[in-house]
Amino acid sequence: MTERTPEDIPTDDPRPADLRRAPSLVLVNTGNGKGKTSAGIGVVVRGVARGWPVAVVQFLKSGTWKTGEEKVCRQLGVEWWAIGEGFTWDSEDLTRDQAVAAEAWGHAKAVITAGDHQLVLLDEVTYPLNWGWIDRNDLLTTIRDRPAHVNVVCTGRNAPDDLVDIADTVTTMEVRKHAYQQGIRAKKGIDY
Repeated sequence: MTERTPEDIPTDDPRPADLRRAPSLVLVNTGNGKGKTSAGIGVVVRGVARGWPVAVVQFLKSGTWKTGEEKVCRQLGVEWWAIGEGFTWDSEDLTRDQAVAAEAWGHAKAVITAGDHQLVLLDEVTYPLNWGWIDRNDLLTTIRDRPAHVNVVCTGRNAPDDLVDIADTVTTMEVRKHAYQQGIRAKKGIDY
C-alpha cells in the first residue's frame, strides 16, 4: 500500500458554495455493469429508514420470481409490484409482453401522480421504453411534472438521452469483470 503524505489528503471543502435543497430528485442508474437495481434498492432502504412511503414497480421481472430484494423490501413495508413477463428471449408472445409493459407503466404512472409515495423505483424501465412499448413522452412528462415531493429512481441499460436530461443524478455502471463472463450463473443472495 502506498503511504499518503499530508499533501495527498484533501482538506478543502469541494462542495459548491451555492448548494440548495430540492423538494425531490430523479435518479437514473444505467450502463452495462451490474448493480443498477441494487443501487436503486439501496435508495429504497434509505427512504424507508427516513419514514417515507416507498413503491417499486418492476417492468421485466414477473411476480413468479422470488428475489431477495423483494422479500426484504416487503418486510420493510415497501409496496411492490412485479408487472413483467421476464426476459424477452424466453418469451413465447412478445405482443403479450408489450401489453404487460404498458400495464406496468399505467400502474407506475398512477402511483407517481397520486403522490402517496415519497419514492418510486421504476426498475428496468429503460428496456420497454427503448423498445417503444411505453410512450416516451408520457413517461418523461409524468416524471418531470410529478408531485413536488415524489422522488423517482429509474434503472436499466441504455437510458435514453431525454431521460438523462431530466434526471438530477445519473450513474453509469461499467463492467470491468463479471462472473457471468467466466461462465458462472447468477447467485442467489448476490444477484437476486
